[in-house]
Amino acid sequence: MSVLKPFPEPAAGCTPAAPAPLTAEQQTKYDELLTAAKSWETLPTSAKGVDKAPLTDDERMWLTRQCLLRYLRATKWTLPQAIKRLQDSLVWRREYGTDGFTADYISEENATGKQVFLGYDKEGRPCLYLLPNKQNTKNSPKQVQHLVYMLERTLDVAPPGQESLALLIDFRNSSSGSQPPIGTAREVLHILQNHYPERLGRALITHLPWYITVFLKLVGPFIDPVTKTKMRYNEPLIDHVPSSQLMKNAGGEADFQYDHSVYWPALAELAAQRRKERKERWETAGKLIGENEVYLWGGDEKSVGGHGANGAVADSKTDDTPVPVDTNSKAAYVEDADSSLASDVAKLDVKNGEEAKKTAA
Repeated sequence: MSVLKPFPEPAAGCTPAAPAPLTAEQQTKYDELLTAAKSWETLPTSAKGVDKAPLTDDERMWLTRQCLLRYLRATKWTLPQAIKRLQDSLVWRREYGTDGFTADYISEENATGKQVFLGYDKEGRPCLYLLPNKQNTKNSPKQVQHLVYMLERTLDVAPPGQESLALLIDFRNSSSGSQPPIGTAREVLHILQNHYPERLGRALITHLPWYITVFLKLVGPFIDPVTKTKMRYNEPLIDHVPSSQLMKNAGGEADFQYDHSVYWPALAELAAQRRKERKERWETAGKLIGENEVYLWGGDEKSVGGHGANGAVADSKTDDTPVPVDTNSKAAYVEDADSSLASDVAKLDVKNGEEAKKTAA
């Protein structure tokens, strides 16, 4: 049977690895970053910094505990740098308009299915396929916006406890003419490694042609060493993704057929529903900066204020698990910083150009 829509959940048994607890020093730095984030009443609306505006509810919700920890890890636990990068990302998201890229606006870019979220790997990472051979549009900034849109939607549907995604980059039947120039690659690297840190779990690159090998050598100096360790070349994808959720032409059992009229609204609906549910949980738990992403994503952990997944506050007299009020010290990774997804997506179908007009969210 053909698969026409995204899988809503990972296959059975495909779950994220358990996070390691923070050290005392890391916990202290997190607490300081959280205090700083709570103090931000206004931020610039653009990089020029002339006009300022209060933080919106969506921005406050974006500042989760795990988000703050991702920026700390990305800056090697250097607090001033983490503060600056968090603020820079909030300003960038405002100016770039990440929340204004609607499915209708981006639709034409994905008419041929050149980027597809389908299935989850064996650690529950949502899989984003990047297929350069299906390039269907000319050089424009909307191609970069399309990439950002797909990253956002793929992260929307991650299971509770999973902070990263897997890129499955298939260069089969692609041409050298579809690859961006080095300048564009460096620009995309800058955007993604600064504003999507710690989001790459695995990059599985297959059917690697000679010109991509040359390209990787050219951009290699800009790729973080930790990111390089997460890149795999021409390995059997079945080793990383369960067969039931892996595309058939990639060695799996999922006979995926891209039908834009079916897939595109299904992805938009699934992601929108997950965002709606997260916002409802966030509001129920008190609309706190530093909220627990596992709780927000519908997992079995409590909110930082003690709310369970059903919105009820645990009774401390009957609940054996102590619940911190403004922190969740055991829900964070302590792995080395990962620069971003950028080193892997920069080589694909994104282009330079003047910023295109965006629709309202």
